[in-house]
Order: sequence, then structure tokens, then C-alpha cells
Amino acid sequence: MNKLIPIAFGLIVAQLGGTAMAAPDFLSDLTRDKVVSWQFSSYTHHFSPSDDHKQVLMLGLEREHPNAKVDGITLFTNSFGQPTVYVYPWGGVYHDIGGIKRLSFKWTAGLLYGYRDPYEDKVPLNYKGLSPALIPALVYEFKPGWSAQVNILGTAALMFQLNAPFN
Repeated sequence: MNKLIPIAFGLIVAQLGGTAMAAPDFLSDLTRDKVVSWQFSSYTHHFSPSDDHKQVLMLGLEREHPNAKVDGITLFTNSFGQPTVYVYPWGGVYHDIGGIKRLSFKWTAGLLYGYRDPYEDKVPLNYKGLSPALIPALVYEFKPGWSAQVNILGTAALMFQLNAPFN
């Protein structure tokens, strides 16, 4: 957790400082024609609570491309208090699910690193802290650029998160 605080502070400073000076070309290329969002979570509901579980805190950055592809990175403390990263170069979003204008289904796939001894068996196919991950989610946009999201973390938990525009 202590390692996430400087990272979060650095990301916030970078966000605020970006308006004061022009972004380098490579940064503007990374965001051009894409919807970029911050991700925040401070609550995860475990289906089978354990005394080993700690509070999960997550901060991430995600891009949605014009063709509805999704990619991103999240930094978080896992359910056992270990610093963890999830990098997902693959994903997609399907808007207006069931005719509900602001409801979306999203999926992401990538690599998860951080579930180490003695909790390496808590995620499937884990090898020395590295494992593949696939996370489906439901998203509801409550105002332009702002949305609430529920991530389905296999048979273990639901993570509730807030997405905010990255300007």
C-alpha cells in the first residue's frame, strides 16, 4: 500500500501538470482519437471472506479506441496486501447493452503480476507471481466521461470502481 501512494501522487501531478505545458508528441500520439480514463477502486466484495483478506486499493489508466478496443494498466494492492500490476493490451467494450443507452459490457485480458508466496495459488496458472487474467465487467455511464464499473473477478470477488476522464 505504501508504494501505491507515491505512484498515485505522481500520476495526479502528471495529470495536473499536463495542462500547464504541452505534452510531448509521443504522449499525444498515445491518446489521439481515444477516450482515456482514470480508474479508481477502494472496495472489493469477496464471495468467501477470509481473515487473510486486506482492503484492495486500485488506480489505473485505460484507453478506448475508436473501434471499441480497450487497453490499459492498473496498479493495486491485491486481496492479501501485496502490490500487484495488471497490464491488459487486449479488451473490448460493447455499448448500449439490452437497449439501455448508458449500459456497457467490457472485457479485458492480459497479464497479472503480484500474487506471490504464500498466495500464489489464489489465481489460476500462476508462475512465480505472473499469471494470465481475463476480467469481464458491467459499466454504467452516469454523466459524460464518468462511469461506475463492476469487475467480475472469477469466482472470488466483485470489484467496484469509478472511471473518470483523463484530460
